[in-house]
Amino acid sequence: MKKEYAEYLLKKTKEDYSLITETFSQTRYSLWPELTFFRKYVQEGERILDLGCGNGRLFELFKNKNVEYIGVDNVEKLIEIARKKYPEAKFRVADCLNLPFPANFFDKIYSISVLHNIPSKEFRIQYLKEAKRVLKPEGFLILRVWDFWRRKAFPKLFLKYTFLKLIGCHPPASQLDFFDVFAPWKDSKGNIIIERYFHCFRKNELENLAKEVGFKIKKIWRAGKDPRTNIYLIAEK
Repeated sequence: MKKEYAEYLLKKTKEDYSLITETFSQTRYSLWPELTFFRKYVQEGERILDLGCGNGRLFELFKNKNVEYIGVDNVEKLIEIARKKYPEAKFRVADCLNLPFPANFFDKIYSISVLHNIPSKEFRIQYLKEAKRVLKPEGFLILRVWDFWRRKAFPKLFLKYTFLKLIGCHPPASQLDFFDVFAPWKDSKGNIIIERYFHCFRKNELENLAKEVGFKIKKIWRAGKDPRTNIYLIAEK
């Protein structure tokens, strides 16, 4: 993917989530049960970064622990919701590709359903490099992306955009990388409001990307049932 188009998609993604902030937050009002196991990776007294925190719901895991939690997101409206919902937590508007923190600052970083919205390998590597930079030595990155291949709705999207890219008659699709799609977000009447960019990660691809950045892979696995099938990665700096 050309850098100019990847930059456009970064801007588009931010604008898209700004447009659907309220309904998006409502669908993620509370923690889904499958996220609760993340709590076991945190120790008392640690500094935690929620990278791409959305409405801050991951704070539910840590609010009864003696930790310093910081959530960052580049969508101001989502940060506003997070601050109202969890006034005792720390939230900042920030670019996940250029984090406003010094090196070796966090004990743990959580990245929940964010990396698949980052266009191009170049920017995905930048995202992981920034996470690695602000992690302390031997700190852990706990990351999740959607496992599109085991979600019933997405194979059709993958085939659609692969076909459009190959025939080259659909300008947006022709500029995408293979395994990239646009997924519709619909209102209550079924009308499409936006089409969100996603990269359809394969398990080996995610593992190799983290290794390329210099992370040590501790564990990577698939879990969940449709429509919440995901790939999980635990990596050490």
